[in-house]
Amino acid sequence: MTAEAVGDTVSGPPGGARGAEGPLRIALLTYKGNPFCGGQGVYVRHLSRELARLGHTVEVIGAQPYPVVDEGVTLTELPSLDLYRQPDPFRTPGRGEYRDWVDALEVATMWTGGFPEPLTFSLRARRHLAARRGDFDVVHDNQTLGYGLLGGPGALGAPLVTTIHHPITVDRQLDLEAAAGWRRRASVRRWYGFTRMQRRVARRLPAVLTVSGSSRQEITDHLDVPADRVHVVHIGADTALFSPDPAVAEVPGRIVTTSSADVPLKGLVHLVEALAKVRTEQPGAHLVVVGRRADDGPVAAAIERFGLDVPDRAGRRPVEFVKGISDQELADLVRGAQVACVPSLYEGFSLPAAEAMAAGTPLVATTGGAIPEVAGPDGETCLAVPPGDAGALAGALGRLLADAPLRARLGAAGRARVLSRFTWQQAALGTVAHYREAVARAVHRT
Repeated sequence: MTAEAVGDTVSGPPGGARGAEGPLRIALLTYKGNPFCGGQGVYVRHLSRELARLGHTVEVIGAQPYPVVDEGVTLTELPSLDLYRQPDPFRTPGRGEYRDWVDALEVATMWTGGFPEPLTFSLRARRHLAARRGDFDVVHDNQTLGYGLLGGPGALGAPLVTTIHHPITVDRQLDLEAAAGWRRRASVRRWYGFTRMQRRVARRLPAVLTVSGSSRQEITDHLDVPADRVHVVHIGADTALFSPDPAVAEVPGRIVTTSSADVPLKGLVHLVEALAKVRTEQPGAHLVVVGRRADDGPVAAAIERFGLDVPDRAGRRPVEFVKGISDQELADLVRGAQVACVPSLYEGFSLPAAEAMAAGTPLVATTGGAIPEVAGPDGETCLAVPPGDAGALAGALGRLLADAPLRARLGAAGRARVLSRFTWQQAALGTVAHYREAVARAVHRT
């Protein structure tokens, strides 16, 4: 349903009377919800499903691209102007599209090179939640960190819990380091202007959830949030969907990775270089990237430079990109690969690593950010390499492609690790514990 379709509700005290025990009424906010591109949408979909399975009432409130939710979860659309949609990103809306001053702010911020969505979504969410006071026991923000979410239970109608997957200041720093020339660096600074707001908001939150110990340290260092306010709740893989399936044929030489875009943080350019090195000894090695192919930029240039855009006799390119595939198709793609790779320079958790391990596909991963927390010890549950080192990546990939017993051992150990540590049910149970603490704090203050 749309936000406009929600009628007036009877007001009640923040948190209601059900928060200490029993089922909770949860509003889960996400300013971007695409579950096929980026970890935030995946988080919202799977966490909301598991919360509902635990018996809680979950309403996801999101903007474009709208989240996908499973049975038992309600989706409320809180539309933005969707200024970055394809095939017309950075579009200027028509006069009839403007609804209020928040829309005007969204467009003005885009025109000046900034990214408006965290702020403008938070303002719309505040207005929406205020109109529905009494509907929810807790509000859970998925990394919006906008000014509109400040003010406590009195402003939002329920206590707030916020998840920060990792500080976006990390992305900003890596993009600045990769920027060529002062014009590009100035553009990067303008785009990431919203991180100043997120830092100010994060410091005022009573409690923050994050997905790894590495992210917890980054939040403390980058956002100046006191360490005792930051709590780790590991997320996980869908271990029923991502599971070994002998019926899916293994494709010789296939390496699979997930990359949301051509951004330095994902390290895809280093994996492309590593593939070129591997193919000098194993010509059948090829890479399937789950994500959008950039028409230009470092990755496109590397593919062309190493001759990886030339089809072989069977018409297959050494590097292929796929997007828009179903969950089942993604799981089968991962199962069919001989190796999964996470080449990122930094990750706050790495769902692709957990999903590949759950599927029993052996993993090569860097030691960037929280990836070692997920992937485990080198040589036991994965092969680990330093971030940004194409030579080390090539060595690990070549070793794994050539050693079937090693692939089998790492694949089995990886799945066992995920089953014991990283499932969505465990994530939901841990999150609910923090919801109840937030409700108890709100009741104590009233």
